[in-house]
Amino acid sequence: MTLPVLNSNRGWSSAFRRSGSASFAGGAALCLLLTLHPPGAKPAQAATLLLKAAHVHTVSGATLSPGAVLVRDGRIADVGATIDSPADQVLDLGGLHLYPGLIALDTSLGLAEIDSVRASTDRAEVGEFSPDVQSWIAVNPDSELIPVARANGITHVQVVPGGGTVAGVSGVIALTGWTTEQMVVRKPVALHVYWPGLDLDTRPKEYVRGSSKPKPLEEQAKERAQKLKSLEDFFAEAAAYARARTNSANSQLVPAWEAMLPFVRGEIPLMIHADDVRQIKSAVAWAETNHYRIMLAGARDAWQVAPLLAAKKVPVIFTHVFTLPERDIDPYDVFFKAPAVLHRAGVEFAITSGGTWNLRNLPYNASHAMAFGLAGDDAVKSITLTPARLLGLGDRLGSIERGKDASLIAVDGSILDLRANVKRMWIAGQEVSLESRHTRLYEKFKNRPRP
Repeated sequence: MTLPVLNSNRGWSSAFRRSGSASFAGGAALCLLLTLHPPGAKPAQAATLLLKAAHVHTVSGATLSPGAVLVRDGRIADVGATIDSPADQVLDLGGLHLYPGLIALDTSLGLAEIDSVRASTDRAEVGEFSPDVQSWIAVNPDSELIPVARANGITHVQVVPGGGTVAGVSGVIALTGWTTEQMVVRKPVALHVYWPGLDLDTRPKEYVRGSSKPKPLEEQAKERAQKLKSLEDFFAEAAAYARARTNSANSQLVPAWEAMLPFVRGEIPLMIHADDVRQIKSAVAWAETNHYRIMLAGARDAWQVAPLLAAKKVPVIFTHVFTLPERDIDPYDVFFKAPAVLHRAGVEFAITSGGTWNLRNLPYNASHAMAFGLAGDDAVKSITLTPARLLGLGDRLGSIERGKDASLIAVDGSILDLRANVKRMWIAGQEVSLESRHTRLYEKFKNRPRP
């Protein structure tokens, strides 16, 4: 039985995602691609690479100035002020700043290209409950937005499905590779729930423009309660199915419930998308009652309940650094300061810019939080090591330590400085081009004929 996946509209490759078949031309193209670049194959690279004369920002420990990193077979073999081990290739970075690659959470990178072109967007599935949707399957490896994000230091992203209440599961991809199979680093990493809104429209009818009038408050409250009841019933049925599967090997397999098993068994967490403070309180209380392991995404008003989140050990993925204040009584810098408020309360948090086209601004979200009270080291950690830990990849990504993947960026200044530029990038020890549509257009028009 084939599990439903996010629909795709990307030529011959989409046929494989949907039905496992393709036209003759599509099959021929695939055979040619596999011949030229078999799955899992990587371009030839030095077995050992020594990066020296850099400011090495380990993130998990002290910054080494100068410092050196030895890469062997795609992993970090050694880190120190100096390294005497022989290497196949020695690269003098000339004082550049070496950071672990940046990690962006809660994104739709690769699922959308141009919002105004429907065929290029693939963010959501239909229906309220679609736990069997697997977001990484629909990623377009040829998206022009991937090199743009990569050019600003982002090496890994979490690709998140949207639509409905239970939208599916997300995966983590590296921003390099010919196919989605080559790009995927970990799958699945979280089940995504978009918490129902809890606000009521209390405007008098005479103040509402247009043909649609607000429903009576009693009807709105009833609909709100029904949505929450449907969500509770769905998870209760998933738990009942898991018990039945455990007690009977011959039980009938249902794809939607099968997709819920990793969550029910505690193998992956629940990522709840909620912004309003009432949504957050409701979600935290629900998770505590049912003993669910959760994290919050979006979390616009999380700063208002920071002590609660710290006490319940609920991590936060904060996407609203540059969001305008929601209430007219809030100061202009309410969301600039929010990460610092969460940090002081003891909440584990990551900063992200979310979305697709604005993903390249990830380091600037962290730097703006730093300008409004968050320490510089904590700002860097919020876009490197903390996201890796939240995704279950703390042993592989997010810092420059022995044994971790050699996913590194060399920058001509602090990664939090708007004026700094990423000069080189390695993902799993392999150097990756920083060329993008932006740089190609710049070079094209820079050399245009002048009158």
